[in-house]
Amino acid sequence: MPKLNQILAIEKQTKTNAAEQLTAVYQLLQKEPLLAGISRTYRPLSEDGEKFPPEAQHVQVRVPAMLKAVADCMSPLYDITATRDMANMSARADVVVDGVAVLTSIPAVTILWLEKQLTDLHTVIVKLPELPATESWKYDANADCYVTDSTETSKSKKIQKPLVLAPATEQHPAQVQLVTEDVLVDYWTTVKFSGALPRDKKRELRDRVEKLLAAVKFAREQANTTEAPKVSIAKEVFGFLFA
Repeated sequence: MPKLNQILAIEKQTKTNAAEQLTAVYQLLQKEPLLAGISRTYRPLSEDGEKFPPEAQHVQVRVPAMLKAVADCMSPLYDITATRDMANMSARADVVVDGVAVLTSIPAVTILWLEKQLTDLHTVIVKLPELPATESWKYDANADCYVTDSTETSKSKKIQKPLVLAPATEQHPAQVQLVTEDVLVDYWTTVKFSGALPRDKKRELRDRVEKLLAAVKFAREQANTTEAPKVSIAKEVFGFLFA
C-alpha cells in the first residue's frame, strides 16, 4: 500500500500526462477531414468507354475510440486524486516544538496551509523595525511605546555689539568695530519616542516563528507517511459519461 508522500510525488506528472493526452485528443477531433471517409468506383456506360480507377479515403479518427482514449488517459488522474484526498482525510500529525505539542492531531491539509501562513509571517517579522542602537530606550506604559531619557540642549543666537577700539578725542572720533557674539536665549528639553522593537525582542520573535515553521514542516512530512489505500472512481465516472 503506497504512502501519501508517494502519491504526492507522482501526482504532478500524472496531471501533466493527462492534460497533454486530453489536448491531443481534442485537437484530433477538431480535424473534420480525419473523421470522413469515402469510396467511389467508376462504371462507364459502354465497354469501350473511358475508365477511371476507384477512389477511397479511410476514416482515420472515430469518436467512440477517442472517447475511450479520453477515459484511458484521464482515469489515472481521477484515481490518484481520489486516493490522495481520501488519504488526506486521515493524514494527521502533531506540531511539536522543543518536545511540547503546540498543536495535536492536525489534518495534513491544515498543516500545508499553516506552513504557507508561517512562511509569510516570517517575512514580516524579519523586516520589523528595530529601535536605533544609538539611543538608550525604555518602555513607557503611558505612551505605549519606547522612550529615551530627556536631554537638554541650549539655543543661542548671534548678535552684534560695538567694540570701541579707540576712544574719541578732540581731534578724532572714536574708533568702533561691530563684533558678533553668541548669546544664550533658551533651552530645549527633548524626549524621543519610537514604536519599533528592541533588537533582542525581534530576535526572540524570529526564533519562535522559525522553530514553529520547522516543526510544521516536520509534521507535514510525518502526516504524508500515512498509508493511502487505493481509491478508484474513474471506472464509475466514465462508465456513466460514455455509456
